[in-house]
Amino acid sequence: MKACILRKDNISLDGVDIVEMPDPEPGPNDVLIQVRAASLNYRDYLIVTDNYATAAVDHDVILLSDASGEVTAIGDNVTRFKTGDRVAGTFFQVWKDGPMTFLPPALGVPLEGVLSEYINLHEDGVVAIPPSLSFEEAASLPCAGVTAWNATMVAGQTVRPGETVLTLGTGGVSMFAAQFATAAGANLILTSSSDEKLERAVSLFPNRDAIVGINYIKCPDWEKEVLKITEGRGADHIIELGGAGTLSRSYQALAFGGKIALIGFRPDNTGDCNPTPLMMKDGRIHGVGVGSTRMFEEMNRAIETNHIKPHIDRVFPFTGITDAFKHLASGNFVGKIVVSL
Repeated sequence: MKACILRKDNISLDGVDIVEMPDPEPGPNDVLIQVRAASLNYRDYLIVTDNYATAAVDHDVILLSDASGEVTAIGDNVTRFKTGDRVAGTFFQVWKDGPMTFLPPALGVPLEGVLSEYINLHEDGVVAIPPSLSFEEAASLPCAGVTAWNATMVAGQTVRPGETVLTLGTGGVSMFAAQFATAAGANLILTSSSDEKLERAVSLFPNRDAIVGINYIKCPDWEKEVLKITEGRGADHIIELGGAGTLSRSYQALAFGGKIALIGFRPDNTGDCNPTPLMMKDGRIHGVGVGSTRMFEEMNRAIETNHIKPHIDRVFPFTGITDAFKHLASGNFVGKIVVSL
């Protein structure tokens, strides 16, 4: 089979290569999946450029953590799937259900990734994809979708009708969180460095009157604008992806008793993380590490029930993986970047 790997000890896109590898064989509890599409996350770019939280890759590794496809074979003990099923792998292999009590290994580092013609996964690390979604749309779900679902609907207090949700940026996690929040009846504030991206993002929602965009380049004190928009109340939920560089402003933008879902980080971001403003507002900060297999399944039911369509910015061919990474690095996208196999 063909697979896209990152060469060991690499710190640039020069180490990304497509190679031939042996086809995998399913073990007794495994599901063999023919991959039809995979999606990129910012995490993948950090891995390729040696800026991820773990040590540098010390062996050739198949890239990416998110993929969808079709079951082509199953192990003797598998009961949850059959050949022909349309499925996606979970980010963690395997966090099946319940609270996180340890950090399970993730696909794409430290485990082998999914950007190959076939992948072999434990059946508890696989879910059926929503019938209404294409393989490209479903490939966007495992990391960004489940993270957003956990942040809005599972971790701490869940989003309720009439509340205000603030998402930082217009990438995959932010756009999924925005879709889940508006489906729950919440008002939405989006931030971006680009008016054009804000316009594109807002245009995706039918109820545009409940959505406000803030350009944080033109409005660097965006937390004050959030307070202005909410008539001094602040945002009840903040999807925080900037880490130290934006956390102090999120404290200021938060409503009393509100929740910050702390998700991402940027290795170049530094800033004041003094939590006193959070304490004074009786606020909560909740770390979100993607989610479990059960969360993935619950999210898929909500997607199907609410007719939610993941927003795909661009689809690249398998041989265009380097161009896909460059598009991700440019920041000039809304939603998800997908590779089709």
